[in-house]
Amino acid sequence: MKRLLAVLALATAVFTGGAMAQEDFPNRPIRMVVPFAAGGSTDIVARIVAAKMGDILKQPVVVENRAGAGGNAGAAAVAKAAPDGYTILMGTVATHAINPALYTKMPYDPVKDFAPVSLLVNVPNVVVVHPSLNVKTTAELIALLKANPDKYEYASSGVGTPLHLSGALFESMAGVKMVHVPYKGAGPAKVDLLSGQVKIMFDNLPSSIGAIRKGDVVGIAVTTKDRSPAAPDMPTVSESGLPGYETYSWNAIFAPAGTPTAIIDKLAKACMEAVADPAVKAKLADLSAVTVGSTPAQLDAHVKAEIAKWTPVVKASGASIND
Repeated sequence: MKRLLAVLALATAVFTGGAMAQEDFPNRPIRMVVPFAAGGSTDIVARIVAAKMGDILKQPVVVENRAGAGGNAGAAAVAKAAPDGYTILMGTVATHAINPALYTKMPYDPVKDFAPVSLLVNVPNVVVVHPSLNVKTTAELIALLKANPDKYEYASSGVGTPLHLSGALFESMAGVKMVHVPYKGAGPAKVDLLSGQVKIMFDNLPSSIGAIRKGDVVGIAVTTKDRSPAAPDMPTVSESGLPGYETYSWNAIFAPAGTPTAIIDKLAKACMEAVADPAVKAKLADLSAVTVGSTPAQLDAHVKAEIAKWTPVVKASGASIND
């Protein structure tokens, strides 16, 4: 009997201690891993949101850049971290939808190894062309490409990147053929677009909006379902010639699988409050990012839908990375 009572007492202590730990969460700094280099759009979004989350949670949320393998290195580190809420990931369409189809060897499962927390923002892409192409709408671009298969090149930030696959999806849905020219990043690709070395590019709207406003390139259309508040006069690809087309980048918070629901809920609440803050919304809007602030369940559904969407696009593009 004494042994039984001792076991029950230990179990009660463990249960109570775990419950108290969840109740007190967080009681030390939280590490937010950004799986890309500092200075990019994902890093900027992370730092804006992390600062506000720290205010809300009364503990610092420290951004740690852990780049490598197209985002896989940082994502894998979080997947293997202790499921206690103190290590979280700023995930993207690359880490959770594209890379699983692109890389022949993945160090994590995007669904099984993570607990969804909150979808923070959507970032529109944009179809931009050199002025010498003399097209101003999606319909005109499609007509030109259909009349000249494989004549025109489009630039991207690299093989298998969201920008490459945005072009591949456009080709597939429009029934056109272009020559893909991958660069080592969006910067070099933009240089050749501006010079006219390549005529077409699928880019993140934040990085092209300045050149569009100056008239250095022509913004044909944004790739999201709805028009962007940052460029309200620019139509969407879907409404201007290719119905149903939609691509965009996104940023979302994930925790390691097995993180207690109570902690996930606290993190999600902090995320939603952070992106709803007027000052944060204004900063994100300057980046052309559209705030969301979803529930964990909504992010879970979003990731599964994105995997279903991008897997066939990656396969059809022929892109594959052995890493």
